[in-house]
Amino acid sequence: MKYLIIPKYIVTNDINDSILINHAVEIKDGRITSIFDLKNSDLKNYSGEIFNYPELTLIPGFVQTHIHLCQTLFRGLADDLQLLDWLQYRIFPYENAHDKNSLRASVRVGINELLRGGTTTILDMGTLRHQDVIFEELIKSGLRAFAGNCLIDQNDLFPQFKSTTKEQIDYTYSLAKDFHNSADGRIKFGFAPRFVLSCSEELLKESFKMKNDFDGSVYHTHSSENKNEIKEVRKRYGKENIEYFNSINTIDDHSVFAHCIHTSENEIQIMKQTKMRVAHCPSSNLKLASGIADIPRYLKEGVSVSLGADGAPCNNNLSALIEMRLAALIQKPIHGADVMDAKTVFKLATIEGAKALHLENEIGSIEVGKKADLVLMNLNLSINSYVGDDESIFSDIVYSSGIQNINSVIVDGKWLVKDYQSLLYDENEITENAKSELEKLLKRA
Repeated sequence: MKYLIIPKYIVTNDINDSILINHAVEIKDGRITSIFDLKNSDLKNYSGEIFNYPELTLIPGFVQTHIHLCQTLFRGLADDLQLLDWLQYRIFPYENAHDKNSLRASVRVGINELLRGGTTTILDMGTLRHQDVIFEELIKSGLRAFAGNCLIDQNDLFPQFKSTTKEQIDYTYSLAKDFHNSADGRIKFGFAPRFVLSCSEELLKESFKMKNDFDGSVYHTHSSENKNEIKEVRKRYGKENIEYFNSINTIDDHSVFAHCIHTSENEIQIMKQTKMRVAHCPSSNLKLASGIADIPRYLKEGVSVSLGADGAPCNNNLSALIEMRLAALIQKPIHGADVMDAKTVFKLATIEGAKALHLENEIGSIEVGKKADLVLMNLNLSINSYVGDDESIFSDIVYSSGIQNINSVIVDGKWLVKDYQSLLYDENEITENAKSELEKLLKRA
């Protein structure tokens, strides 16, 4: 099956940063097979379906490199707390109370929100138990994803929420064998130790070692997020977070570390030398009062940076558009109004996210041969919508847009949202089910 999309503009995000007018994108078998100038083409005899959107802008789908689908049910239930209290008194007890039904409800609501907001690829940190449910829902959804069970074998904050080292290693390896490269490669496994304080050295090292048995997988953890967390790591190991990971040889270019707010000069050099990836989560970092990561410095040093919304209880949205806007704005009072311009931030949410996951040859830009992971946006909702120069179209996307601007979403050539409607879920049904499952979960917790 093949079809054409004819939008008003195409933001290719390619090496030339081309913005095309009067062009069409052809899609066949999930990939972009052609991009051509309509002025030199006759479509009268075109054999496929034609989707004409003369007022919409076609962009690459957003890539979010740090998400917690298991936490979507907990939105609004863990406000106004700093990280360790947030974990101890809310998140760990709630995650511990998940059964398969509540986890499924949480994941469905989260996936729906991500897709409706234009996100087409995620790196998800799962939870301790029932990870097969998350994989089942990701496979059904059509979303592109890396995911893995959350690894915890020590937990002073909430001792009920952990497992033995051997159980964690065995369970993780079994899941990776079952689900890595499932759904024709759309779903991949990510090895996900929660953070230094919740994992033994053995678990950190063994999960990192397991990654090497699954080509294309990643190592995904939290690091250097909160000053109290860092203080405790320093007390236990005599090192900063990233220094500790490096000392036990669990950092490489397939390592994606969320947050990295409080880092030393030595750690920045480690980040640079090991080519590890940083998942920047500005909303979460502000809401938990964790701090502001020095993203301009990381970019200057050539450190890979991409964006993630984190989880619904510390955001409280899963919107790539919100993360882009905040990623730009929070740096300007510190570094100057000209840093983190709209085009730079747009790239963090698209091609840089793809690079973080080693998918830059597959997604992140609109180019022939790449996967058809695409979003149609209506930028006409802004009075000062795109007026003909590159800067204004990126400004509209990054500074002026929200979920209301996302018209349609395509992953692997399949329409998952079309004309503002989910083709995947009955949204009223999944919302009502989520409310019911949350009520039961809170009684268990």
